[in-house]
Amino acid sequence: MKRTESDALKQVIHLASALKAPRVAECAERLAETAREQHWSHEDYLAAVLEREVAARNASGAELRIRAAGLPARKSLEDFDFTLQSGLRGPMAALALGSYLAEARNVVLLGPPGTGKTHLATGLAIAAAHQGHRVLFASASEWVNRLSEAHRHGDLARELARLARYGLLVIDEVGYLPFEQDAANLFFQLVSSRYERASLILTSNLAFSAWGAVFRDQVVAAAMIDRIVHHAEVLTLKGASYRLRGREKDSLPSVALTAQNSES
Repeated sequence: MKRTESDALKQVIHLASALKAPRVAECAERLAETAREQHWSHEDYLAAVLEREVAARNASGAELRIRAAGLPARKSLEDFDFTLQSGLRGPMAALALGSYLAEARNVVLLGPPGTGKTHLATGLAIAAAHQGHRVLFASASEWVNRLSEAHRHGDLARELARLARYGLLVIDEVGYLPFEQDAANLFFQLVSSRYERASLILTSNLAFSAWGAVFRDQVVAAAMIDRIVHHAEVLTLKGASYRLRGREKDSLPSVALTAQNSES
């Protein structure tokens, strides 16, 4: 007995359910009608149906990766106001394509507080998640606390190995708080474990020349900076804080001082 188009469609929907491919079941009939109208080949129809399923799964996976990343807020690169940072529009668009992740390169964003470093780092993290990379985001002090806890329990090597499975780690606010010697050594181990293996994004309100004071050891700071910038895109943000825009004073004394330091 010859199987009708209706019978075939029912079979496709049944098989899609068995394969846990709900988008195939949802679009099979509609795409079949389009295929008949436009005289698609069997291969074209199959590719179109599977493309819908893959796209939906990728979107769902990206959403899960974004939620698991620990982002401080959900801010994309499209949301960023490049008015005061117009020189960064091109470099950020290039970074958003993600080739730096495949090459295990780093991104460093330097500049005074409030100029958009965290927003840009968050936007790149979201882009990386959409490209299939696992991401973790935390401040520098939070990373040190995490590593210190693992070290106390004798699990530092295991924790570094676990973090190595993430395509991107974001370290926000390097330099806001100074580190003790032990903390600086742990931070150095994190940077070293990623060197030429996987990417880091770091933000800091301080120029590299001031990192020695942050880590309380010029030698450790120099070795760390060497590993970070060897394969890195270093971008500098300038100007007054976005958060102070529209107020009577466009900057605070501490912000102005930091801006001078970052340019020295």
